[in-house]
Amino acid sequence: MQQTSPLAERLRPSRLDEFVGQKHILGPQGPVRKQIESGRLASLILWGPPGIGKTTLAQLIAHETKRPFYKLSAINSGVKEIRAILDKVKNNGGLFSAATPILFIDEIHRFNKSQQDSLLEAVEKGQVVLIGATTENPSFEINNALLSRCQVYTLQPLNADELLVILKRALEKDEILKKKSIRLKEWEALIHFSDGDARKLLNILEQTVLLNDSDSFILTDKMVEETVENIAFLYDKKGEMHYDIISAFIKSIRGSDPNAAVYWLARMIEGGEDPLFIARRLIISASEDIGLANPNALLIANAAFEAVQKIGWPEARITLSQAAIYLATSPKSNSAYQAINKAQQFVKKTGNLPVPLTIRKAPTNLMKEMGYGKGYKNAHRFENHFVYMDFLPEKAKNASFYIPDDNKKENLIRKDLEEKWGDKYIFRKPEK
Repeated sequence: MQQTSPLAERLRPSRLDEFVGQKHILGPQGPVRKQIESGRLASLILWGPPGIGKTTLAQLIAHETKRPFYKLSAINSGVKEIRAILDKVKNNGGLFSAATPILFIDEIHRFNKSQQDSLLEAVEKGQVVLIGATTENPSFEINNALLSRCQVYTLQPLNADELLVILKRALEKDEILKKKSIRLKEWEALIHFSDGDARKLLNILEQTVLLNDSDSFILTDKMVEETVENIAFLYDKKGEMHYDIISAFIKSIRGSDPNAAVYWLARMIEGGEDPLFIARRLIISASEDIGLANPNALLIANAAFEAVQKIGWPEARITLSQAAIYLATSPKSNSAYQAINKAQQFVKKTGNLPVPLTIRKAPTNLMKEMGYGKGYKNAHRFENHFVYMDFLPEKAKNASFYIPDDNKKENLIRKDLEEKWGDKYIFRKPEK
């Protein structure tokens, strides 16, 4: 391994006994350990957060069982790449054969249905042992046909003791770090900021060392905190940067800046963010920030979500870009957002007010005798499909929740409501 490689790569275990964590599957009685020792491997899905060794474990399984190892990333691979590997290994081994190659697919949840389906026959016939790695719940992101052919193992974030083992190993074993005289006085900050992620732990350690020019120093929490404050680490879709960038993305759309929206979108794409997470936030923004000023925004956002589900990466980036630009350039209104907030606050204050008798359903004679539905007027039987009625409880009849914003679309809504209900509909205030 070249010394210019990142510390996390330089320290990647080469033997299973060097692997830290996941004792529930790799301990003496662990199911994956037993498969490795017996040489009879089943296809499996490794589900867990970033930086806990999913890729490393797949490589070690191949090494320990002396099997050919093929690796694909669902971010930049498709059916063509899958078929190229499957054609290459088609005549090798068979079910549980020691010669059966391992096909490792990182971020397998990013494959769409057709991409996942292209794996079924090879897995079914034992032409490959599939090892998929995912940070998302396989029950939601991997289709049932493929999931039923794999064993799913949940991997856990590394605990403080396990992270400390990796930390000390880095200082003692790494060819670059061990040339320096580094005394580990404090490590709480390293453990805290790594958040169970070994890769993040080693990245922070390496950057802290690089920022200190001395060949001999004492590593303290303060040094680590200063490193975290002054260095922009790579986008981490499970960490603080994840929330900061999605916030910047949505606020750029809200602020009608398509350039900024596309920039933050690109940051998320390059950082490996889940495209469905981005698409969900676009749907929320379409209602919260645009709303009735352009009702088509919700249709566009929802269509984008469905398209992303169907096509996956890398083409989904174009769909997300189109939707983000459309939302950013749309007129803005948060009247629907404000309306439901006001209504919920009112409900919390007033409790469960009774439904007016006139608009209650009366499925039985007794209910009819009690006045349920009496006096109800069906709007469709009147001119312009409207007739004045009270639809709110008595104690809420003067409440006002939806106030149209000042935009082209909602000005028409305001005019229509005023014609039907009079000025009091728009301007009346909730009772205290």
